[in-house]
Amino acid sequence: MSEPWAEPHLERSHEIAEDLHGVVELLDELIVDHLREAVANEVQGRPELDKRMQSARRAVEKAARLLDQ
Repeated sequence: MSEPWAEPHLERSHEIAEDLHGVVELLDELIVDHLREAVANEVQGRPELDKRMQSARRAVEKAARLLDQ
């Protein structure tokens, strides 16, 4: 259990984690849209931008998980 003096910081970290979960959802939407466009344009293989967006999504998701603890 955390110290009483840390409660406001813990509460704020949970609020930030919620915001980050929202960013993950936005990245999910962007990734799906990007992949749809790639398919529509008959792109062969995995687009480079998808790799970067997936990596960013994982990093944001990890940050949210750490703050949720």
